[in-house]
Amino acid sequence: MELRELRSFCTAARFKSMSKAAEHLRLGQPTVSMHIKRLEEELGIALFDRIRRPIQLTSSGKTLAELATPLVDGIDGLAATASEAEQHSPVTVASTPDIIPHTLLGVVRAFVAEHPHVQLRVRAGTRPEVLRLVEDGEVDMGIVPGAESGVVFEFEGLFVYERVLITPPNHPLLQEPVPSLEQIARWPLILMRRGSHTRTLLEAEFRRRSLDYEVVIELDSMDMIKRYVALGIGVSVGPRLAIEPEDQGALGIVSLATILPVEQAGVVTLRGKTLSTTSQDFVSVFRDTVIPSDAGRTAGTRGR
Repeated sequence: MELRELRSFCTAARFKSMSKAAEHLRLGQPTVSMHIKRLEEELGIALFDRIRRPIQLTSSGKTLAELATPLVDGIDGLAATASEAEQHSPVTVASTPDIIPHTLLGVVRAFVAEHPHVQLRVRAGTRPEVLRLVEDGEVDMGIVPGAESGVVFEFEGLFVYERVLITPPNHPLLQEPVPSLEQIARWPLILMRRGSHTRTLLEAEFRRRSLDYEVVIELDSMDMIKRYVALGIGVSVGPRLAIEPEDQGALGIVSLATILPVEQAGVVTLRGKTLSTTSQDFVSVFRDTVIPSDAGRTAGTRGR
């Protein structure tokens, strides 16, 4: 007994017509008749009295219709419900604290405008923490700086991740053509917490060059770092994406593209995982939002 046979029977019972059932199901009438004939043969009973018009259910047919119709309607409704749930399933994203209030903010704004009834959950963590959340299946995707490859993850680069020196206005480091790491290490540093991507890279370069340095303040927010730097407490190294237009007058900004790597940042997912429709839509909005804004950006620009 197949579902399609039961569906043809229940529809014909409802309309009391093979032709109307075929039209409703968008099938040929011979197909509907064949489905019902197979069902009768399998059950060993006649389901319709075909002599009278419109056709009438036999007593056995009435019993089967009472049992099967709720089942068929429930299965058909299940497909519609599942499809609707898929269109409104929540999207869970993890990203680093430097990306969340800047690049990701614009993407979220655009996504919410297009999908106002989809719940979006954003979790913050260092790059290793984000990758761990993706691998453990706690989030649908991660937005991270630096490409990620291998057997565990799939990565799609979507925007540029360039480092810049951030200083108070009129700072002595701004007088150098491009400050070296040796010059930067001489000044008090205000950095993101240990484990953050840029700090890990910067400290590795300091150690490789045997440079002494001092981190006087560590914070979880690039926006707070910029405020502390503006007060003259120290200097910082962070991603250019955290620099807003209003920062240009309040801070000194110098590209470090010639001395620190310029990387791709983007979406990392678990290899082989099928994303929900809404998660796929989020990635699509991400592409449409960030790629045009990064298209004209050059890695080696110097801004003050």
